[in-house]
Amino acid sequence: MNKIVIVRGGGDLATGSIHMLASAGFKVLILEAAYPAAIRRQVSLSEAVYQGTATVEGLTARLIHDVSEMEAVWAAGEVPMLVDPEAKCLAAVKPAALVDAIIAKYNVGTRRDMAPVTIALGPGFVAGEDVDVVIETSRGHKLGRVIRSGSAKPNTGIPGIIGGYGKERVMHSPAAGILRNVHAIGDIVEAGTEIAYIETEDGHVPVLATISGIIRGLIRDGYPVTVGFKIADIDPRRGELENCWLISDKARCIAGSVLQQVCAAVLK
Repeated sequence: MNKIVIVRGGGDLATGSIHMLASAGFKVLILEAAYPAAIRRQVSLSEAVYQGTATVEGLTARLIHDVSEMEAVWAAGEVPMLVDPEAKCLAAVKPAALVDAIIAKYNVGTRRDMAPVTIALGPGFVAGEDVDVVIETSRGHKLGRVIRSGSAKPNTGIPGIIGGYGKERVMHSPAAGILRNVHAIGDIVEAGTEIAYIETEDGHVPVLATISGIIRGLIRDGYPVTVGFKIADIDPRRGELENCWLISDKARCIAGSVLQQVCAAVLK
């Protein structure tokens, strides 16, 4: 039985699905970009691109440079990750299923013929045309719903409400340049605190905390950003520090639907 599943993307939502698929015994191969920009880096296996390995809730992703290295990584109980944003390895890997978990809000190149079953997370895809099924990623009653015809809810650009805050808890870059971190994920800060700054040709532009709370997400130091680029996320619930290192409820809900669809297709 072919139990290989390719997951495009290794961000926090993708990591939830990767973790659940690997825990269920599937051989997962992660395909990532050369410079992934995860906000919630502590729960994003994509960090393996920079560090060589990344571990989230006991599961380790290991960067490889050729598909010939996959079996050894799986044998060690880890998940291989390959920098291959265009999925050029498909012919060599021949996966039983492919999951697009890039969360780009649009289709960056996933096609229905890439694998026997193709699954996409969130908006930007039409189930039955671009992929076999789409999984709803918008918070609410329909989160995790399997869509077999049509699309997920369009991106609203408004973050989900946490502790009574929505758009206020997310910070975007006020300038173009290189991000420099002043604080780290897990730090408790007050509104108005400089958590980072943008290094520009003319000096630096501070990034101030919009609300008080825990820095739950922050783009890695040294990353080039453009104006409006999402760079940080603050959780106002000070008692939820542990969540900085745990897969979210949203990611787990989506992962359950992904696992269901992969099992239905592969184990039938």
